[in-house]
Amino acid sequence: MSTAAATDTRPMRLFRARVSRITDLTPSFRRFTFTGDDLHEYGDPGYDQRIKVVFPRPGGSLDTMPTADDWYTPWREQDPDERHPFRTYTTRAVRNELREVDVDMVAHEVSGPASAWIRDAAPGDEVMLAAPTIHHGGARLGVDFVPPERTEKYLLVGDETAAPAIAVMLEQLPREARGVVVLEVPYEADAAYLPEHPGFHIEVAGRGDGERHAHLDRAAAEQAAALCPDGRGSDVEEVDVDSGLLWEVPRTAKGGAALKSAPLYAWVAGEAGAIKRIRRHLVREVGVDRRAVAFMGYWRLGRAEN
Repeated sequence: MSTAAATDTRPMRLFRARVSRITDLTPSFRRFTFTGDDLHEYGDPGYDQRIKVVFPRPGGSLDTMPTADDWYTPWREQDPDERHPFRTYTTRAVRNELREVDVDMVAHEVSGPASAWIRDAAPGDEVMLAAPTIHHGGARLGVDFVPPERTEKYLLVGDETAAPAIAVMLEQLPREARGVVVLEVPYEADAAYLPEHPGFHIEVAGRGDGERHAHLDRAAAEQAAALCPDGRGSDVEEVDVDSGLLWEVPRTAKGGAALKSAPLYAWVAGEAGAIKRIRRHLVREVGVDRRAVAFMGYWRLGRAEN
């Protein structure tokens, strides 16, 4: 069922899609391949493209999901018991000619509607994807990887929720790019999820029964210090991750892609508490230029968020 006419030229909208294949890539990473009548219109600006996946609530029909441009406002106005939950993910791959989209999700113990759907989904199940269309006009809607045009080295840091975005970056960055990936995943066997890149050293560890974020804290600090030996520390505004959103992506003349060049560009994403600590250390202690670093608190430990 198509949610829009063939002549729809909106830069972003909701696509109705159904599961066509489910592939277990590693113990924690599960790939969902979606198909839909109008997925030939699904856009892919690349890198860490954020999308929303709307899951049907148990016993409910997606027909009740608002689909207007401003779908979020009427969604908020619905009875909480009637709303379909949604979560944020990364576009992993798009095959417009086949009307297919891949989204990789982390499978873990059930803690909410998304993890329950990931565990129980089967081919034929439907979702909605809030994503760019092929008419996005070059706008990088929902893309937070915005390095300067000339970047000597990259530092990509994240937990398992950031792994799909890091995987796309490794695939799409040019072969001559140089940098380091620091990744923490649930199990050692999950390390096989990331693709290789000839210019990147990948330091990945499975935490198993160990302390969450211990690898990220240590390895991110060590690698940043090695990549940025001449940094000068600066003050960094503290963010209360329990009440505020930790999301700092330089885009304007102050930084990001507006900079002409940078010796190091850092992209750091994952659980907000860990990202807050890494943000503070990289900017204040190591001296990574705040104008060339993106920090994103994707989620908060112990809290389910749309």
